[in-house]
Amino acid sequence: MIAAPLNGTAVPLTEVNDAVFSQKVLGDGAAILPSEGKVFSPVDGEVSALFETKHAIGLTSSEGVELLIHIGIDTVNLQGKYYTAYVQNGDTVKRGDLLISFDKDAIEKEGFETITPVLVSNTADFKSVQMRMEGTVKAGDDFLMIR
Repeated sequence: MIAAPLNGTAVPLTEVNDAVFSQKVLGDGAAILPSEGKVFSPVDGEVSALFETKHAIGLTSSEGVELLIHIGIDTVNLQGKYYTAYVQNGDTVKRGDLLISFDKDAIEKEGFETITPVLVSNTADFKSVQMRMEGTVKAGDDFLMIR
């Protein structure tokens, strides 16, 4: 089970306003419209990729699930502005650890959406990836079921 990494509203990937995510090009999963600017680890595992711009992070769970958490749409263009990372590549993380904080209001004022896709980038290694719930979620709630 993959936990929700943010507080907010869970929506299907098809509702993400970016074809790379909505068409599941990078993997299956779901998205969260954040209610606050904090991303927590949804698994026990390792930081496998922290983007220099801190708008996205890759994790590998101790069970081998590869996750990509992408904070916002086209937010790479902010060049790291409004993002703070609390981990680095290679760090071991526990479910619930704070990974990244971001200034949600400032990002939205710059004209960017903060919807956050949570993808299983090695989807093909599993039978299925299913969203567990839609609507209000809290960080730590059961979010994605991997089989």
